[in-house]
Amino acid sequence: MVLMLRKSVHQEGAAVTRYYFDIRDNTGLYPDEEGLEFGTQREAEVEAAEALAGLARDLATTDEPQNISVEVRTDTRSVFQAALIFTDSK
Repeated sequence: MVLMLRKSVHQEGAAVTRYYFDIRDNTGLYPDEEGLEFGTQREAEVEAAEALAGLARDLATTDEPQNISVEVRTDTRSVFQAALIFTDSK
């Protein structure tokens, strides 16, 4: 599975944090080994939401719906998770 993340942009001298965007689907976990730098967690949240939307578009053509999540972490801790979960409406 390939996840395209945009290049991080930050102001020189501003404090930044490196966030890693690991992908989890029905087959396993795909860790992000490079990460991106952002000045705020909100910027990382937007990136995760955009990545999840792109993954959802890619999965829309498959026969079986697939749960997928973007698990975001820093070098020291897990930060948040954005997920797309399919449930049966029965």
